[in-house]
Amino acid sequence: MHVLQTPAFKKQIKKLHKNQKKDLDQAIKKIIENPSIGDMKKGDLSGIQVYKFKMINQLTLLAYEFYESKMQLIMLALGSHENFYRNLKK
Repeated sequence: MHVLQTPAFKKQIKKLHKNQKKDLDQAIKKIIENPSIGDMKKGDLSGIQVYKFKMINQLTLLAYEFYESKMQLIMLALGSHENFYRNLKK
């Protein structure tokens, strides 16, 4: 499976500390094992799935798209719930 990252996602990762990256890596591994684990979004965000996980005891959202035909996983965004969906629409 190919795991791709958007430039915006890469920027968000650069800001993380090592212990936060560890939690993120575990979340990504869970998504790779079961791509349907995230909640499928509707409306403006249709086709995007969001997986919620704890990063250092704080709820964090991870948005991704999964293309089964290409076996591709595209990481779109990472962040807390505040303004997450609004920023994702951009």
